[in-house]
Amino acid sequence: MAELRGTCDERFAAVREALAASLDDQDVGASVAVYVGDQPVVDLWGGYADAERTRPWERDTITCVWSTTKTMAALCALILADRGVLDLDAPVARYWPEFGAAGKEKVLVRQVLGHTSGLPTWVEPVQTEQLFDWSQLTELLAAQELLSTPGTVGAYHSMTQGYLLGEVVRRVTGRSLGTFFAEEVAGPLGADFHLGLPAEHDHRVAPIIPARTRAPGYVTHESNPLVPAEIANTDAWRRSDIPSASGFGNARSIAAVQSLLANGGEARGVRLLSPAGCRRVLDEQFSGEDEVLQRTVRYGMGYSLMQGSICTWGGWGGSLVLVDLEQRLTVAYAMNQMLEEGPLGDERGLTMVMAAYEGLY
Repeated sequence: MAELRGTCDERFAAVREALAASLDDQDVGASVAVYVGDQPVVDLWGGYADAERTRPWERDTITCVWSTTKTMAALCALILADRGVLDLDAPVARYWPEFGAAGKEKVLVRQVLGHTSGLPTWVEPVQTEQLFDWSQLTELLAAQELLSTPGTVGAYHSMTQGYLLGEVVRRVTGRSLGTFFAEEVAGPLGADFHLGLPAEHDHRVAPIIPARTRAPGYVTHESNPLVPAEIANTDAWRRSDIPSASGFGNARSIAAVQSLLANGGEARGVRLLSPAGCRRVLDEQFSGEDEVLQRTVRYGMGYSLMQGSICTWGGWGGSLVLVDLEQRLTVAYAMNQMLEEGPLGDERGLTMVMAAYEGLY
């Protein structure tokens, strides 16, 4: 059985077993964390930080978690809304006047959070290297016409959501979303999660190991631009502040941040949200078939919703975070080996979640 390091409350031994089994099977290196309220009950890691299996996954190893980053961006929006600085029911154009062009004056901030804004991708062909040109890509979105009536069609904003939310946050705060997150969220919480990773942390990064194959049907719904998995291992990606996908962290740091929602807005003595502000995440924005994912999805404010008071989202290749506001439970999983089971991920993270629930009962 794979050797694990870290801590695990014996009530949650099933999580330890799940991670060990995953490392014995398809994982190369991975971490899992479980918080009850704002306190960690599981903080485990194991395996290797490189495909050659020469460098152990350490306590402070971090990796790109792709779209799990979106939960950090959504949390920033919820915090600003709770402070009264950002109205989620207001038109985006209130904060970003240029965005009101081409019939988009009625697109609401919450529709961006709920993947119903009608801007799931760029219409004009975009090259991969343009992802690093914030001004160019936000200007394209501001000038673009809608692809559907806002609030009516669920269409996963795979890359565009981060640029849309990020520009709103920049207009409201004068800071990029990554800077706001670092100064107002990760910093106060002492969470090792980064949007725009400083070079001084490069030695801690576990490079992404791309999946050997792409999932059937996934290429058909690929975003514009085409984003190769290998881009996550470039300096340009590590330095980029793309709130859709360029976050670097591990399970501990993801859970440390998202446990805010599970604990009524306060974590380890730091209050960033009111209880009511936390529950806004559960405001349903869409329920039905997502035209991009071709799956039935319920979207809340930046997260997908499950039965009860559960919000969740994951990243391309397998990372995942789930928050159960009623049970005060947060589960996070991050790894370097991507599996191409489909656009909504594979079973590894779900296995960790199910194991965590065993510890509650």
